[in-house]
Amino acid sequence: MAFSIIKAKNFNTSNWSGGTSTQLYIYPKTADYKNRTFDFRLSTARVDLEESEFTPLPGVSRKIMILDGQIVISHKDHYNKELKRLDIDDFEGDWQTSSIGICTDFNLMTTGKTKGNLSACVLIENQELDYLIEKEFSDLFIYLYSGKISFNIDRETHILNQGELLVINKPEMENLQFSAHESSELIISMIIR
Repeated sequence: MAFSIIKAKNFNTSNWSGGTSTQLYIYPKTADYKNRTFDFRLSTARVDLEESEFTPLPGVSRKIMILDGQIVISHKDHYNKELKRLDIDDFEGDWQTSSIGICTDFNLMTTGKTKGNLSACVLIENQELDYLIEKEFSDLFIYLYSGKISFNIDRETHILNQGELLVINKPEMENLQFSAHESSELIISMIIR
């Protein structure tokens, strides 16, 4: 098992047609998002236009979670769905997708045989949580959207601050204990590759 904390200052932010996108993590390390040569990618995006078109991503499965604001997402010939704070939508990157509304969202993209789960956990100040890690997952990511938490790995206590990403490769423990120093919102991505 290996783990690391990626600081917010180390993320790459770029512009897209409807706002900005911040890449939090891409795998493998040699991956290139523009050339679509990745197994999975985690990012956040800011949608600044009231109406926006999603970038076509053939061969990519997508999950998005609304972190702030709300949108109505439309997948042509599939369905429309209203997404509010912490709501999730799963869709394919080759679908013609657009949205109405302004928001910040969290994105999990996977390709090929790689699969992923996305969930959120909200803790109040001083709340503790034992988070169960299912054995089939190869990677666990905790993005701290807001707040400050501590967690224990290898009998040592570590701090995760707002905007940071905890990366655990090949988790060996059955659960991860969190303690909230203040009200906190955790975005949890689990990957099977």
